[in-house]
Amino acid sequence: MRYIVTCLILFAMLIMAQEKPMGKVGFDPQKDPQKDLNTAIVEAQKSGKNIIIDVGGEWCIWCHRLHEFIESTETIKKLIADNYVFFYVNYSKENKNEKFLSQFPKVDGYPHLFVLDAKGKLLHSQNTGLLEKDKGYDGDKIIEFLKKWAPAKKK
Repeated sequence: MRYIVTCLILFAMLIMAQEKPMGKVGFDPQKDPQKDLNTAIVEAQKSGKNIIIDVGGEWCIWCHRLHEFIESTETIKKLIADNYVFFYVNYSKENKNEKFLSQFPKVDGYPHLFVLDAKGKLLHSQNTGLLEKDKGYDGDKIIEFLKKWAPAKKK
C-alpha cells in the first residue's frame, strides 16, 4: 500500500512539473475599470479605434490561453493594435467589479469580451467559448470577430 501511495504522489508531482506556470495577464483587482474605460474612450476618439474590454481573472486558465494566443499570433496582435484600444477588467473573489460590469450584459463565462465604439457605446458582447478550438482558440474565428467589429475605415 505504501508503494502505491508513493507512486501516486510521484506521478502527481511529475504531472505538475510538466504544467507551464501561468504568468500574469493584466487582470488587476486594484484597478478602477471606470477610470480605464474613460481613458480608453479618450484614446479611441483620438485614434478612430473601437474598444475591447477583456473581462476575466488571473485565476482563469482560458483567460491565460486567450492572452497567450493573442500574443503569439502576429496577425491578431496587429488587428487589435490597428483597430482597438484594449484593456482588462478583473473579475475575481478579491474584486468582482460588479458596479462597473452592471452596465453591460450578463457574463456567463470567462474570459468575456465587450466591444464598444469610440464613445463607449456597447456594440457587441462576445462569449469567447465560441472562439475556442480544442484546448485553445481558433485563429480564423478570432480574426473574423476582430474584422467584423473593427471601426469603419474613413476614405
